[in-house]
Amino acid sequence: MMDSSIATNNQGKYRKSGNNISEVVSMEQKRCWHDVFWLGLFVMQMIGLGFVLVILGLNRFKKKNRLDIDKYTYRFMENEAGLTEDYWPLYAVAGGVGTALGWSWLLLLGSRAIQMMKVSVHILTTYLAVISVLCFWAQQVFWGVAFAIGASLQFLYVLSVIDRLPFTMLVLQKAVKMVWNFPEVMRVAYAFIAVVLLWMALWSFGAAGVVASSMGDGGRWWLLVVLSVSLFWTGAVLCNTLHVIVSGTLVRVSINGGCEAASNPANSIMKSSQYAFTTSFGSICYGSLFTAAIRTLRWEIRAVRSKIGSNECLLCCVDFLFHLVETLVRFFNKYAYVQIAVYGKSFNRSARDAWELFQSTGVEAIVAYDCSGAVLLMGTILGGLITGTCSGVWAWIKWSDRAFMVGSTSMLMGMILVGVAMVVVESAVTSIYICYAEDPLLIQRWDPDFFNHISEMLHQRLQHRSSRAREVFTHNHLQDRIPENT
Repeated sequence: MMDSSIATNNQGKYRKSGNNISEVVSMEQKRCWHDVFWLGLFVMQMIGLGFVLVILGLNRFKKKNRLDIDKYTYRFMENEAGLTEDYWPLYAVAGGVGTALGWSWLLLLGSRAIQMMKVSVHILTTYLAVISVLCFWAQQVFWGVAFAIGASLQFLYVLSVIDRLPFTMLVLQKAVKMVWNFPEVMRVAYAFIAVVLLWMALWSFGAAGVVASSMGDGGRWWLLVVLSVSLFWTGAVLCNTLHVIVSGTLVRVSINGGCEAASNPANSIMKSSQYAFTTSFGSICYGSLFTAAIRTLRWEIRAVRSKIGSNECLLCCVDFLFHLVETLVRFFNKYAYVQIAVYGKSFNRSARDAWELFQSTGVEAIVAYDCSGAVLLMGTILGGLITGTCSGVWAWIKWSDRAFMVGSTSMLMGMILVGVAMVVVESAVTSIYICYAEDPLLIQRWDPDFFNHISEMLHQRLQHRSSRAREVFTHNHLQDRIPENT
């Protein structure tokens, strides 16, 4: 087993300043505002979108074309218009199911969290395949193909990481333990779910007005896509704000000796909340635009890359995409939020510093091996699918031609509500890795057995990478010698 001094020596190689993480947190210097442009853009988007949602919903509320908007869309009139209150209850079902799933996840976090994550990993492929068959049965070819592709990608990804799941579940178990021993974090998570639900009540009011409008399917779909992109950004900002609060709190708790109630600083969660909603909020808005998409793309490319085999042409194309995504990850990664919470840096600087920290200490090898983020994303997608299915089935019974509009947007609502609950555990995972890279003794004081396990795994992954590098070097050297001998 790897000795703790090895990890400490690796960690000591990285120092951008003369202070370690404990000293920086204890000083609590005054912070500057960062990424203010993105903060202003997000606020304007929220105000503008809120106005548009109210207009779209009121135009069909209790009276058709109340605000006389149809005169601007007369070229797209193809369907019989309805009323906002016809479709708003369907979104209320989505909000209720998503909230119930999110709160249930938080309630079961301490006792059944690992079992729930295992179920989500293994059942998601089957659920996607069943929905694909139902879509083909309903003659919705596009959605059937989309869900079939999703099921195939999910199956390939699980096959590619099946050997990593034991270590991933160990890390998730320790993250759950860290969160469960700090009840203030749970209360903040419940409050965020309530805030997200309030915003979704307004968003679904406008979305119901779009579904009830007299525009044709093309116009309604495009308008719903625009609203969904805005909802995705808003949901990502709220989730990442919670991420910054939780990770900043857990880092402070780790510095003070662990998650035991007696050692917790009294104002840690208040300080993290203050920074998240003021000086760091612009950085959160900026990072929320790109981080989730790049992370998901990276997971899928890694899964495909590991299953290609000896197809040189395909391997070359995938390697190009892989290196491109790896470059983007240096500027957009979830570990930046922990740096934002602790140091108050801008997003891009936080992302680069976190990546350089992992590279210089070797922790990136174990971060790449761990797939806890993907496992939590599977749980989020499964929650969204369940939510979308509940609303979509009801819509199919009443209006079969608009069931997929309601179901797809309800699925996004469910993913955001369940994602708020999942982000609590993900924040704990990222805090563990940042603390281990900055100062391994923080993890050793908190859980010595887990420290020894993660140190041993890091040692194994570094040895594995060294052997792979030697194989590639030897292969390339032989390839160069063949033309010379010929």
